Amino acid sequence: MTPEKIIENHKKYVLQSWSKQGNINPIPVAKAEGIYFYDFDGNRYSDMSSQLVNLNVGYGNKAIGDAIKEQVDKFCFVGPSYATESKSTLAEMIIDLLPDSFGKIFFTNAGADANENAVKIARMFTGKNKIFSRYRSYHGSSFGAGNLTGEPRRYTLEPGIPGFVKFFDPYVYREAIEFDSEEDATKFYLTKLREQIIYEGPDSVAAVVMETITGSNGVIIPPKGYLPGVRKICDEFNILMICDEVMAGWCRTGEMFAFQNFDVVPDIVTFAKGVTCGYVPLGGVAVSKKIAEYFDDHLLSCGLTYSGHPLACAAGVACVNYYSEAKILDNVRSVGKVLGDILEEMKAKHPCVGDVRYIGLFSAIELVKDKATKETLVPYGKDPEGIMGKLVGMLKEKRFMTYSHENMLFVNPPLIITEEQIKEEMVKMDEVLTYVDNNLI
Repeated sequence: MTPEKIIENHKKYVLQSWSKQGNINPIPVAKAEGIYFYDFDGNRYSDMSSQLVNLNVGYGNKAIGDAIKEQVDKFCFVGPSYATESKSTLAEMIIDLLPDSFGKIFFTNAGADANENAVKIARMFTGKNKIFSRYRSYHGSSFGAGNLTGEPRRYTLEPGIPGFVKFFDPYVYREAIEFDSEEDATKFYLTKLREQIIYEGPDSVAAVVMETITGSNGVIIPPKGYLPGVRKICDEFNILMICDEVMAGWCRTGEMFAFQNFDVVPDIVTFAKGVTCGYVPLGGVAVSKKIAEYFDDHLLSCGLTYSGHPLACAAGVACVNYYSEAKILDNVRSVGKVLGDILEEMKAKHPCVGDVRYIGLFSAIELVKDKATKETLVPYGKDPEGIMGKLVGMLKEKRFMTYSHENMLFVNPPLIITEEQIKEEMVKMDEVLTYVDNNLI
């Protein structure tokens, strides 16, 4: 098929997500390797968002590809009630990476159904119905996960499901109050959360669900003591703490799971994306031993046809092994420091950069019209002039591929990126930010 025919068929037959269909202009991908992919004309594009922040080990990973092929030669599928080597092995590997309090894995197809099943498990285990989640959050766009989501992508699902309660993130940069320290900010946010739980009735609250580090809504890193403080509130009221590690997990932040940066242990962890890096879709819910034991004599009313799909789990085994064998965490920490230094230089240099937030290779650049007032470059939930789309397009012209959300640009490259590559690519970002300084503020 010619690239022209590929594009024609895509536009004619495919409904592309999060897009007005008349405006799409997809790149036909011919091949990919490492952090790069190529079109049919041989143009090389740098994947600086790891696609949807999931392609952590980049393209063409031989170990994962070989594991998939080996499983194909055995068998491609059996249902979830059968035991398979790849599923049993991967479940053990994940439990071994988590704190000792964790016991079992319920496998899903992706992050959205992982979060939906985590909510179901929390409600079954506690006998309570309300679920707290944050406004600046994205947990998926299926009906249940979309109700868990706080940002505008939930709007099309409303009126929503009863029992989903929203609270505010510890978004210190955007807070109206000027805090003297991170600890003061933490005290403020925890006090308000505890108060809201009391107002909602603690005996009705099953779980507090958080992206450990808020992802596409700004890479919002919790201030010191925040997550342990949420843990304390959950313990006080017998509420489960659920950490959504779909985007932040799997070495992205410089730890295997993001919560390991913050001296806290949740009751449930959801994951997807980096467990297979997209080579085959897979997600899951990791639960504590206490929760796992509850279902020894209570029905686990969760089920998916493709739960623990053998091909996906085979990819997962190879992928998790690769993180260790290739010393991915070491690379994330060293290259992440380089990225952080570059981002701080950009913040100091560019009037349009209000804030930069980064941890490991997980980062966001927040764009403003005025550093003093912090007025956003585009209004929340709106971009009537298509400004952010234009900036993403300018980066695309430079073969720097990423995405925007609200007034932010994201730099979340594959975790195999080198220091030389990150420096080369961030020159392109610097050029686009200079354009914003000179033309948009």
